[in-house]
Amino acid sequence: MRMSRIAVAGCAVLALTACGTSEAGDTPLPTESATATSTPDARLSPPPGVFEFGSEYRFPTGLVVRVSTPDVFRPSESAYPRSERAAAFGIVLFNDGEQPYRLSNFSVTATVGEQEVKQVVDTTRGYNGIPDADRDIGPGSTVRLTLAFAMSADRDPVRLTLRPYASTPATAVFRGSV
Repeated sequence: MRMSRIAVAGCAVLALTACGTSEAGDTPLPTESATATSTPDARLSPPPGVFEFGSEYRFPTGLVVRVSTPDVFRPSESAYPRSERAAAFGIVLFNDGEQPYRLSNFSVTATVGEQEVKQVVDTTRGYNGIPDADRDIGPGSTVRLTLAFAMSADRDPVRLTLRPYASTPATAVFRGSV
């Protein structure tokens, strides 16, 4: 009985300390704070719910994704496609699985309302899409990406849909207003 109380108290302390905040720009490594449902083949099932920007999701394969709150900016003259306004999202990928993960399998789409919006490539500002897409993320390794998407002039709800494999229905959806 005494050991079970100690174990419960230890779990409570770990849970409370994991809920801290971080300074802007200080992105701690993702943890297993959100998990998929326990279906017979969870890799084929979409996760329940939608997550707010700033949170993370752990896919059943062990890939953990975190999406930052968006940074709204005015694209440079050389940006493609041309847009008066864009939003950049910091994405952290942590491979907590046992196998290497090929970055080229990763897919991100953004929608405003029901309309899919285009990714902005603005090399002047450092938004180049997914560099080194043929790279493997080894077990225990982290990769940080920053992707930008064209936005309307109004502050609108945005949804970012992340897929670890473009050909599977497994997704993590992050949302917020931009």
